[in-house]
Amino acid sequence: METKHTNKKVLVEGLKKMGISLLCMFLGPSLIHTAFSNQEKPLYIPILILGILVAGCAVFFAFRGLKTILDSMFKN
Repeated sequence: METKHTNKKVLVEGLKKMGISLLCMFLGPSLIHTAFSNQEKPLYIPILILGILVAGCAVFFAFRGLKTILDSMFKN
């Protein structure tokens, strides 16, 4: 009977997604803070929208990364 092992290629892919998520977790709130501290500037709305999108991407990549890591451990 064959024992199950972690698929290392899929694990590395999941860790890369988690790294992207970590980057977005810092970048998104920083952009949102920058937008709110400069409300009188003309680029207020585009920077705010960009910050919200980056924060949403952080959540998306975190879930995808966790799913990929768990798939590397528990799937065949």
